Amino acid sequence: MTLSQVGTADAARTGPDAPAPKPGRDHRHWPAAAAAGAVVVALLTLTALSLSVGAGEVGPGQVLDYLLGRHGARSDSRLALVVGDLRLPRTLTALLVGAALGVAGAQLQSVTRNPLAETGLLGVNAGASLGVVLGIAVLGVQTSYGYLAFAFGGAVLASAVVLLIAGGRGGGSPMRLVLGGSAVGATFGGLTGVLIVNSPEAYDRYRVWVLGSLAGVEGWTMLRQLAPVLGAGFLVALLTTRPLAALALGDDLARGLGHRPNATRAAVAVAVTLLTASAVALAGPVSFLGLLAGFLARAVAGPRVGRLTLFAGLVGAAVLTGADVLARVVARPFEAPVSVIVALIGAPTLIAIVRSRRMAALGMTDTAPGESGTAREETATEKPDLVLRRGALSLLLPRRALLAAAGLATALLAAVVVAAHAGQSELGLGPTFQAVFGYGDRLDVLLVQKFRLGRIVAGIAAGAALGLAGCLTQTLARNRLATPELLGVNDGATAAVLISVSVTASGTFGAWWAGPLGALVAVLVVTLVSGGLGARGYRVLVVGLAMSALASAVIQVAMARRSLNSAGSLYVWTSGSLNGRDYAVATPVLIGLAVLVPLALVVARRLAVLRFDDNVASSLGVDPGRVRLVCLLLAVALAGLAVGVCGPVGFVALAAPAIAGRLAGPSRVPVLGSALVGAVLIVLADTLGRVLIDGVEIPVGIVTTVLGGPFLLWVLLGHKGNPA
Repeated sequence: MTLSQVGTADAARTGPDAPAPKPGRDHRHWPAAAAAGAVVVALLTLTALSLSVGAGEVGPGQVLDYLLGRHGARSDSRLALVVGDLRLPRTLTALLVGAALGVAGAQLQSVTRNPLAETGLLGVNAGASLGVVLGIAVLGVQTSYGYLAFAFGGAVLASAVVLLIAGGRGGGSPMRLVLGGSAVGATFGGLTGVLIVNSPEAYDRYRVWVLGSLAGVEGWTMLRQLAPVLGAGFLVALLTTRPLAALALGDDLARGLGHRPNATRAAVAVAVTLLTASAVALAGPVSFLGLLAGFLARAVAGPRVGRLTLFAGLVGAAVLTGADVLARVVARPFEAPVSVIVALIGAPTLIAIVRSRRMAALGMTDTAPGESGTAREETATEKPDLVLRRGALSLLLPRRALLAAAGLATALLAAVVVAAHAGQSELGLGPTFQAVFGYGDRLDVLLVQKFRLGRIVAGIAAGAALGLAGCLTQTLARNRLATPELLGVNDGATAAVLISVSVTASGTFGAWWAGPLGALVAVLVVTLVSGGLGARGYRVLVVGLAMSALASAVIQVAMARRSLNSAGSLYVWTSGSLNGRDYAVATPVLIGLAVLVPLALVVARRLAVLRFDDNVASSLGVDPGRVRLVCLLLAVALAGLAVGVCGPVGFVALAAPAIAGRLAGPSRVPVLGSALVGAVLIVLADTLGRVLIDGVEIPVGIVTTVLGGPFLLWVLLGHKGNPA
């Protein structure tokens, strides 16, 4: 049962003709009411703690005297400073920011019908980060107020771009919002990386801001300026609860009830933008809180939008206030980053929720709305496959997929020639082409084959592995936004590389084998904690999200405490870079591809069956659990190998399957095409990164996100009949 079906059934039970509940037997509402009461009590307790705990020696009694105006406490300048100017505005800010992120997360999950949606989905966090970095690097902003202004401006700009994209042809559907936010967020994140790579000072300040903190809230100025924006966001969210409830029944039924689905989605996007932009401006990017609050609210309150939104706001306020209290006391006399505390609290909670029976009863689904129908329509218009027969043997060749693979192979060859030609030396295109095959002047051959082709081969291997890993993960999860990153691969590999840099003398990037080893360990942990793949793949993805949030927060703290030079070098690697990579690193990956690609091609046919229901797959002779396990192991191995070569270039794993699927058609799992597209993207991005700015090398991961975002939007949204 999907979330929309749950909403339909729930609405049917509560309609005017529903049977009257029997006295003393209505158990549908008291658990949610009891849980809401418990959250309110916890919220009041945490608020009192937030007002009573701090660096100053001001206890609860003095705080109460000041608030009630007893014993002349209001005339005490020390109490006025500590309570009135520091703790009170900080506590109120924590409550409002937490509630804003909780409400925004619940609304976004409801409108997209995707419980994995979080508040960074509309590009808000990426826009805020870009605004802050622009303010630091270009205008030299150093104050908290300056960060607030630029963060809010960047967040609003990113969301406005997403709304313009989603409001085009397709009517602002949930898929358009998701894809638009993903692409815009990637592009803005890449631009942020370009600025940081070229400005160590900007990175030094950014790496502290990005951890999130309420320590900069002093006085009422910042909160007073953003209070109207927060109020407007809460008001719009309140007004959209009823239309959202109708939208859960489907667009047609919602129109029949007098609602306008497209206008509802646009209003939700505006509410999420206002709430999240204000929250990021005040406390930094704490995006995991929106996901956690929405999940916890749905587990307790159910899918009804009104109760879900209210409960999510209460949970968000409680979690952030509690995290802020802990941030003040766990590392005295310093303050811990609030995002780390939220991850420490939220990751175990999210794992417990997703493994609970109540969450399974809500019927979460992995299939994007409208995806299967579009696939059938496009499949019906495809040309028939080629059939080769010789005696008793026959071979079925997909015509469109073969043409796409041939075109991609040609594009890859051209990209290799361009990459071998690009550089500081003045080598003509003709001599370059000859040198690739070992002909021509000896110096030219040495330059091309020794210094350039090694890096190119490493890029081809890493790109092919990333593209194939992304294809397997997306098909496994039935979600085109799923990447190996959701399984904890990137964060596990990054942590392993950080350890290898500290323990071994293996250079800036660490040992190549550290990436695959860390990825394998991370996925093993995620799989064991999630209780196995089970009947649905979403459980593994949710646990992976929780573990990734926790690991990412710890990694950011570790990098924030390193020296600027060391942290800057590691940041380049975490952005994705082929600098210094050659045949020695590429060879193990190529060997791995030689083994894993044929296995993926064999599994692809069975994996395509899994795009239908598990019952259908079983009736066709496919064991869903076994196929999922094999695909998961293949994706982890491929992604780990790629991370060991060029770092976590996650966007290639997202974009390559989408592009390959558009070229090859929806009737096939684009295994070979995804590998070829990934290789082309990495090689071209690395070439651009080397020649775009004279004397400066931009990491390949940053180039792919800057240029890949708009192209991915064009591929996914720019064609008639697309699934969005």
